[in-house]
Amino acid sequence: MSPHSVPLLPYRPGPVAWLGIVAATCLILFLFEKILWLVVPFVMGLLIHYVLSPLKYRLLLAGVPHKTAAALVALGAFLALGGLLFLSVPRLSTELGSWPELTARYLDGGIRLLTDSVRQLEKRFSFLAHAHVSRELALQIADLTNSFAHKYLPAVAVTLAAWAPSLLLGPFIAFFMLRDGWRFKKFLGRSVANAYFERTLYLLDQVDRTARVYFVGLLQLTVFDTLCLALGLWVLGMSNPLLLGLLTAVLAWVPFIGSVMGCVVVVLVAATDFPGNPGMAYGAVLLFVVVRLLDDFVFMPLTIGKSLKMHPLLTVLMIFVGGAVAGVPGLMLVLPVLGVVMVLGESIGMIVTDARLRARHAHARTLREAAARRGL
Repeated sequence: MSPHSVPLLPYRPGPVAWLGIVAATCLILFLFEKILWLVVPFVMGLLIHYVLSPLKYRLLLAGVPHKTAAALVALGAFLALGGLLFLSVPRLSTELGSWPELTARYLDGGIRLLTDSVRQLEKRFSFLAHAHVSRELALQIADLTNSFAHKYLPAVAVTLAAWAPSLLLGPFIAFFMLRDGWRFKKFLGRSVANAYFERTLYLLDQVDRTARVYFVGLLQLTVFDTLCLALGLWVLGMSNPLLLGLLTAVLAWVPFIGSVMGCVVVVLVAATDFPGNPGMAYGAVLLFVVVRLLDDFVFMPLTIGKSLKMHPLLTVLMIFVGGAVAGVPGLMLVLPVLGVVMVLGESIGMIVTDARLRARHAHARTLREAAARRGL
């Protein structure tokens, strides 16, 4: 058997490569936290781009020029969003005008549910009654609610006002991704040596595929969660089940923290709308536990799990690492960043371990040097 007929084994990253992948992911998350004002609109633009890309490709297959197809898709999305906002402005203005009263009302309902639950526990356990747990809890909550508006609400309002101009970059970035994304790939391809050109095309395709499948899978997971939560809340008899389901599904984009926040919101609504029926709040908690189990064992493997192909232990560990390195943004971005870095690491490993590819590059460089010296 000749040496050229021996089949090459597929490259698999080893411990050193994985150490570099994890270190690079942590470094990128650390840098992203410093330029979060640019990362958030870029991620938003990337998400919009992947949602609208199938429509652009349909127009391209129909014979529409590339720039015209991108402009038509962007214009259609803008008109659809503008029409939706126009129809929802009257209700939104009413809701926003009364949000302080609604917030105080739902907080009071949650506090009432908590104190009633503690009083029930005091009736069952004498040591809690002797410690006056319910009274101390009521005092602590009263102090917190009285100081919350003065300490935190102005800071929240200033933060939202500061983020508003940055978020407007998202649709702007998405439009130019639709129109000129292929130019960026062509620019990167021209800057690579000919010996590595095919590997670079493969790398760009894999990076694009990883990001696309992740973000599209995230949207699919959001739809599944919204439908399941809305159906469960409708069965429980909650008001606005679809809106609550969508809100909690979007909050779940932040691993762990978002799911807890969504559950708290629904429990507050249940405690306020059904003050004499704590079973509604407990039913909402049970619903969230069921949906969380469906996410972990059914929905995520069918959506996000298809793109990243990571071991569950690595996924959980990297979520904690991302939160420790970059806080809440790290929790949200760690999985897509890790997926892209994995593709980059595997591609670099393929190039470094491919002796024939490196020999082709060295031979081509020798030929170029010889051609340059000819005739001197």
